Amino acid sequence: MRIVIKIGTSTLTHSTGLLNIRRVEKLCEVMSDLKNAGHEIILVSSGAIGMGVGKLSLKTKPSDIPTKQAAAAVGQCELMYIYDRLFSEHNHTVAQILITGADIQNEERNRNFQNTLYRLLELGALPVINENDTIATDEIVIGDNDTLGAIVAKSANADLLILLSDIDGLYTADPHKDKNAVLLSRVDEITPEIIAMTSGSVTNLGTGGMQTKLHAAQIATAHKIEMVIANGEEPEILYDIVNGEEVGTRFTVKK
Repeated sequence: MRIVIKIGTSTLTHSTGLLNIRRVEKLCEVMSDLKNAGHEIILVSSGAIGMGVGKLSLKTKPSDIPTKQAAAAVGQCELMYIYDRLFSEHNHTVAQILITGADIQNEERNRNFQNTLYRLLELGALPVINENDTIATDEIVIGDNDTLGAIVAKSANADLLILLSDIDGLYTADPHKDKNAVLLSRVDEITPEIIAMTSGSVTNLGTGGMQTKLHAAQIATAHKIEMVIANGEEPEILYDIVNGEEVGTRFTVKK
């Protein structure tokens, strides 16, 4: 099975913004084990700007574009160093790919991206993909890594897209405010009612927001790729998702 796993900043870091070492080590161990079992793994990882903020000893996350891009440049090095070290412990080779919206929109550049991605998988490498925040602008930005995960899954012709975040999945209402909110284990069709669930207070549930995750689900399922939203607090949940167990919210594909 070819699997794209998107890991959000909230999964990678503590509330302090610093790296959650235990969780990241466990995530890399589980992904390595899935790879050993014969699955092809592609990782879409957030965290570059946050890592850069820490590395540069900035007191707050920057609001201006040049400083964000500088932090991303520093943080991406740190992020890849961590992934290279942790995956190497399990005898897996990582490769970095940084893309922008323009790389997806331009036919030739998108084809080059796909060719590189496929060849890396053929060579047994584990691609780590992020948006190129150092050069992205409002005109060429993809904008969020939920959407990026879906675009990568589409480009890779993946079988499964997993979005790991700080939420358990899609609820019928905001569980922080409504005690009767129910976690939807399966979504067989993205109906107007499902879309409406993300237009109110649920919109900002989770760090990345539910609307971006629903948008990713629309892209994925339209290209016959199942998608799961799940809480990445316990990395071993990846085993359950890959085995088809009912954890998080699974967006299914019509047969």
